[in-house]
Amino acid sequence: MRTTRVTVAALVAAAALALTACGTEPAKDGKVTQISGGQAKAGAATVLDRPFEKPDVVLTDTTGKPWNLREQTQGKPTLIYFGYTHCPDVCPLTMSNIAVAKKALPKADQDKLRVVFVTTDPERDTPESLGSWLKALDPEFTGLTGDFATIQAAARTLGIGIEAAKTEANGDVVSMHGAQVIAFSPKNDEGYLLYGESTTVDDYTKDLPKIVKGETP
Repeated sequence: MRTTRVTVAALVAAAALALTACGTEPAKDGKVTQISGGQAKAGAATVLDRPFEKPDVVLTDTTGKPWNLREQTQGKPTLIYFGYTHCPDVCPLTMSNIAVAKKALPKADQDKLRVVFVTTDPERDTPESLGSWLKALDPEFTGLTGDFATIQAAARTLGIGIEAAKTEANGDVVSMHGAQVIAFSPKNDEGYLLYGESTTVDDYTKDLPKIVKGETP
């Protein structure tokens, strides 16, 4: 079985290791204290003994319209990831892996699955630019943007820490964020599985059929 069962408390205890700056080293300043860990690497999925509730938040989708995350995904198998489109490595790889794995599902299951990408860099990720970026991966993916404070608060309800984008000395703009994907069951809308940035296409391909059914891989 490619799963590891851990407590939410254990994830929070691993917080200092989980904050990722795409293309840079992990943060060590301890500014964010509430981050999903998933440091146990026995398998692709970390099974949470105390599942997360979906964030009760309304953001803006790629058409510029309000999008209620909890209502729009109710009763649907859902993957949620926080990242940004200018990320040079982790974010595009994660979303690409999910996109490829999703295509391996039967068409009916593809239609059921919701994949939600919430930007951590709303100043640059406008609805239009976010939509174009996601369309190249999978036109059915949902992209959300909005006020940074609102996004940050929503992420924290899932134990994921993010920081406002900062400009490095070399001029690069970097967004620090937890790089975990959380899977929500269609049976009870609870986030019961967590995937780290090392999760492969094969891992997602193997697990998605069960996630669609609300089962544990």
